Amino acid sequence: MPTFDIVSKVDLQLLDNAINNAKKEILNRYDFSGSATTIELDKKSNNIMVTTENEMRIKAISDVIITRMMKQQIDPKCLDLSADVITSGNMLKKELKVKEGIDKETAKKLIKEIKDSKIKVETSIMNDQLRVSSKKIDDLQAVISIMRNFPSDIPLQYINMRT
Repeated sequence: MPTFDIVSKVDLQLLDNAINNAKKEILNRYDFSGSATTIELDKKSNNIMVTTENEMRIKAISDVIITRMMKQQIDPKCLDLSADVITSGNMLKKELKVKEGIDKETAKKLIKEIKDSKIKVETSIMNDQLRVSSKKIDDLQAVISIMRNFPSDIPLQYINMRT
């Protein structure tokens, strides 16, 4: 029976490249000359820690990171920018979390959207991904088309297409 998986993952190597390019750009910018700005990527916990002197620079750094991610073909929806800014002496810190995996609520919304389309497929939640199976490959391709048009707050990828 043909199947495919709907996942939300970020290629860590591409993310690392984007962060390194953002660091280089910030080092060369005139408005950041003489500042003690740091950007660190923690690959184990999927966090980006930004440390700088004021909130304007934090916003500028976030914009640079998003721009560099887009140039590396990484969807910026995978960043959680909602974390509060932490004050540490005269420095400000902000933690940008990289979202991976499909949570239960989003998975239920996706399954509801698939069922509302009346396409004869079976969906199941497997940890942090969805598996979609059907007797016809055309039905699976129709589901992918529907999911691409579905407004989601996380980036979705479609992998492991098996016939």
